[in-house]
Amino acid sequence: LPIPEKGMTSYRDTKENGLSIYITSKGAISFFVRRRINGKDERVVLGQFPAMSIEHARKSARVVKGQVAQGVNPNEEKHKLQAETTFGEMFQEYMERYSKKEKKSWKYDEREFNKFLPHWFRRKLSAISKQDVIGLQQKIRNENGLYQSNRILERIRALYNKAIEWGWKGENPTAGIKKYKEKKRDRFMNLDELPRFWKTLDAETNQTIKDYILLSLFTGARKSNVLAMQWKDIDFHHDTWMIPDTKNGDPVVIPLIPQALNIIKARKETIEEKSPWVFPSKTSASGHLIEPKKAWKRILKNAGIENLRIHDLRRTMGSYQAITGSSLAVIGKSLGHKSQQATQIYARLSNDPVRISLQKAAEAMMI
Repeated sequence: LPIPEKGMTSYRDTKENGLSIYITSKGAISFFVRRRINGKDERVVLGQFPAMSIEHARKSARVVKGQVAQGVNPNEEKHKLQAETTFGEMFQEYMERYSKKEKKSWKYDEREFNKFLPHWFRRKLSAISKQDVIGLQQKIRNENGLYQSNRILERIRALYNKAIEWGWKGENPTAGIKKYKEKKRDRFMNLDELPRFWKTLDAETNQTIKDYILLSLFTGARKSNVLAMQWKDIDFHHDTWMIPDTKNGDPVVIPLIPQALNIIKARKETIEEKSPWVFPSKTSASGHLIEPKKAWKRILKNAGIENLRIHDLRRTMGSYQAITGSSLAVIGKSLGHKSQQATQIYARLSNDPVRISLQKAAEAMMI
């Protein structure tokens, strides 16, 4: 076919009705289908030659004509695909519209998505397949462990569920993918480790770190709650600490045993600058101490203790409550646990048996 001197010209295919080509003055050739759609003359561009062969163009033309016959505008479908939300855009919407407003752990969402999934941010939501998710799941398990792999799978699943809830028409690529089986952690300090722990902690020169670790142990509270402990929540008249915002959503009142109360009173007397936090920090954005991982690792190393997390101090308190004969109901309330079966029992308990249970457990550990 002749190439036009200027602009472009078109030619119809003699074999496939509706298929045509454009030829420009520079020799570029493009296939297109011309059809009347919803009362308008529409041209659906299929591709360019030679990347698209004539045989392929004819097959594509038949597909387009079939779509038009069913009332579908191929140009609108192509536009939808081009304008479809990317994974990164959905992540931002998920954070602002849901995670930051509804989840206490939103900072973990933000950190984990940015750490493990930035290579997906420019991809369309529909372009991420089940095999992509499985491949990522296996990669993270090999490099970061099965627990981290499971958490990422949960976050991807939640993001796609929200996208669908908010009107996205695609499918969740995590559907049918199971998490790796996790072994329930039951680690706590045993009687052989406790003497080394007390000796090392007694030699710790950083008083703030020492106080934080001891309060984590003597209250049995979650590490995030101890870090964010505020003076306004401590009742020195009744020797209690109210945690207004807990993991299960309900406030919890923790009786302060003498060991914990002495630490808190000493901090109140020694902290010079006025601060709402029991563990203030001049460097953190929150204004209070951030989890002291380096100090914790140093203490464990000096004590010769392995595989113990700060959260295991909470489990240690609960374990020694059980060892000293406390009921599961008392332990549940002292640790702020919540379950459908035990909630009513917890609600009927006063703080007195909880305080006694905490005291006995602390004494058993300090023998």
